[in-house]
Amino acid sequence: MRLATPEDMRAYGARLAARLRPGDLLVLSGPLGAGKTTLVQGIAEGLKVRGPITSPTFVIARVHPSLRGGPPLVHVDAYRLGGDLEVDDLDLDASLEESVTVVEWGEGLVEGLADDRLEIHIDREAGDEARVVTLRGVGGRWADTPSEPPEE
Repeated sequence: MRLATPEDMRAYGARLAARLRPGDLLVLSGPLGAGKTTLVQGIAEGLKVRGPITSPTFVIARVHPSLRGGPPLVHVDAYRLGGDLEVDDLDLDASLEESVTVVEWGEGLVEGLADDRLEIHIDREAGDEARVVTLRGVGGRWADTPSEPPEE
């Protein structure tokens, strides 16, 4: 899926949020500046959680409670984490079942948290704002994952 602007990335995240439910784990990967946090902003908008949504690079994880009785959003930035032990210290599995958990830079670190997860890779296209988003569903929950979430 090609997304031309940051606004398109946010809208994509909001549409994706319509498919999310408590217990979902999303693992985001891609280079610096690819748009991972922008995607999370859209997911947060779709889930109707309290913001603002900023990169939690230095605090590692933030919990954004729902404003409408839905699941909270746990937004994690694993960029500074050195390995499995540091991931374990975050105790993400304690809130996984009742939250939607989105982990930036989580590839290779958080897959053990859930048998079912949605892996989202974002790449930049050379020379413009466009991004290419690739979804990969893992486990029965995501077996029929299309590359494009349903329209609003």
